[in-house]
Amino acid sequence: MALMKPWYRHFTLTALFCLAAVAAAWFVGGWPAVATVVFLTILETSLSFDNAVVNASVLAHWDAAWRRRFLTWGMLVAVFGMRLVFPVLIVAAAGGISPWRAVDLAVNFPGEYSRMLSSVHHQVVAFGGTFLMMVFVSFFVAQHKTEHWLGAIERPLTRLGKMEAIQAAFTLLMLLAASHLIGSAISRAEFVVAGVWGLVAYIFVKGLTALVGGSESDGPHPLVRQGISGFLYLEVLDASFSFDGVVGALALTQNLAIIALGLSAGAMFVRSFTLLLVERGTLDTYRYLEHGAFWAVGALAVIMLVGVEFDIPEALTGLIGAALIVLALISSVRANRRTARRATAAAET
Repeated sequence: MALMKPWYRHFTLTALFCLAAVAAAWFVGGWPAVATVVFLTILETSLSFDNAVVNASVLAHWDAAWRRRFLTWGMLVAVFGMRLVFPVLIVAAAGGISPWRAVDLAVNFPGEYSRMLSSVHHQVVAFGGTFLMMVFVSFFVAQHKTEHWLGAIERPLTRLGKMEAIQAAFTLLMLLAASHLIGSAISRAEFVVAGVWGLVAYIFVKGLTALVGGSESDGPHPLVRQGISGFLYLEVLDASFSFDGVVGALALTQNLAIIALGLSAGAMFVRSFTLLLVERGTLDTYRYLEHGAFWAVGALAVIMLVGVEFDIPEALTGLIGAALIVLALISSVRANRRTARRATAAAET
C-alpha cells in the first residue's frame, strides 16, 4: 500500500507557480505590482475555497484517470481560460467587437476595457448566480440525502425534493425577485434573460450526463459523473465562481497581466486544496464540511443576484463563505467526538 504523501507536497507546484507570478509582477510593475498580485492571490483563494470543497466532493467519485484530466487540462482552462480569456470574450460580446480588439483594449486602453466589462456585469452575475443557485438547491433537495447539518432547514428542503422541478422553480423565483432591484427596464430584462441562460446551462449539463448514463440514484451529485459532462459541469461551476474574483480584481488594477497573475496563482491554490481534500478523504472524515461548502455556494449565489445593484465587498463575500465552512468543520469535529463517545459507551456495556 502506497504511503500518503505529506500535505505540503500538494502545494509544491503551487508555491513555484506563485514565485514565478511574483517575479513576473516585479518585472511588470515593481513592488506595487507584487503587492497587488499577492492580495489578488489571497482574494481568489478565499473566494474559491468553497469551490475546492465542491470540486473534491465530485472528484472523490471519479477514477484516477479522470481526476488527472481535470486537474491538468481542467486547471489550464480554469487558470488561463476563465481568468484571462473569459473576461476578454465578455467584453468582445458586449461591445460587438472582435476578441483581438478586446485584447487591444485590455492592453492599451484598460479604462475602456473595464468600462465595457462593467456594463455587462448584471448579465454575468445573473448567469453565474443562477447556475450556482441551482447547484445549491439541487444538493439540499436531493431525496436520498440523509445527513443533515442544519437539520431545521435542511430536512424541510429534502422533503421539498418530492415536488417536480422544485430547483428550477425556486431559482427562477429568486431571479425574478432580484430583478426588481434593478431600476432600468432594459437592464432588468437583460438580467432575467441571462439568468435563464444560466438555468439552461445547468439543465443542459444534467441532461448530457443522463444521456451518457447518469441517473438520479447515483448519489448527492447525480449530474457530475466522470466524463465529458462532469468535466463541463466543473468548468462552468468554476466560471461562475471566478467572475466574482475578476470583478474584484478590476477594482484594484486595470492591468490585465497583473490580474491574470494574481487570479491564476489563487486558482492554483484551489487546485492544491482540492487534491489534498480528495487524497485524504477529508469529506468523509468531516461529515458536515460538504454541507458548509454548499451553504457557502448558496450565500455566494444570493450575493451575486441580490448584489447586482449594491456594492458588496468581495472580502465580505469570501469571509461569509469561509465562516460557513469553518462552522461546518467545527460541527463535524463535535459530531465525531459524540459518535466516538457512544461507541466507547456501547463497548463498555
